[in-house]
Amino acid sequence: MHDTTPLPDLDTLYDPPAVRIQKSVLDHLIGFHLDYLKAATFFCLATGGTRGLDASPRGGPPGFVHALDAHHVAFADWPGNNRIESLRNLEHDEHVGMLFLFPGLELFMRINGRARATTDPRLLARLAEGGKLPRTAVVVGIDEVLFHCGKAINRAGLWRADAQLDRHALPTPGQMAVAMSAAADGKPADHAAAAQLDAHYNHAVRHDLYG
Repeated sequence: MHDTTPLPDLDTLYDPPAVRIQKSVLDHLIGFHLDYLKAATFFCLATGGTRGLDASPRGGPPGFVHALDAHHVAFADWPGNNRIESLRNLEHDEHVGMLFLFPGLELFMRINGRARATTDPRLLARLAEGGKLPRTAVVVGIDEVLFHCGKAINRAGLWRADAQLDRHALPTPGQMAVAMSAAADGKPADHAAAAQLDAHYNHAVRHDLYG
């Protein structure tokens, strides 16, 4: 970035957080955090490494993020695109952020902490899903746990039925993959191949969840 304008005075532009907000940031889990973790089915994991920052979606059945005690949570690492950027980042920087979304609810929960990957067999067995053991798990030591209001959800209309996108309104995964491959090779896009890739993708994202 080469913007030469002065940096904004954030303390002038924004009010300080209310005392109630400041007091709601804890360094450990208490009862209602545990209630939300037991219901949680999705979060986004933020990590950083030598090549910059990364954000990775994580999902599972309710309670897939386990509270080990008041200061630690753990979750399984299941196969995705095999870039494993989050795990590689943890080799260089242990700091993580976890942003939880709760379908239908107008709030977020966030955990900031320090994490490490592990292959401890007892923990892997505890985190098994779909009759499968994960190859690795991630244990997070909690530095901060807090809730966010749901204004962003309502600005986005995220849970409204009329806000759901038509699957055909945007390029499909198969169409994008074929187009990028064709551009790299200097060849016309293969529309039949795109349809095959879409069929494979649609099956995999619904059924090949732990393979």
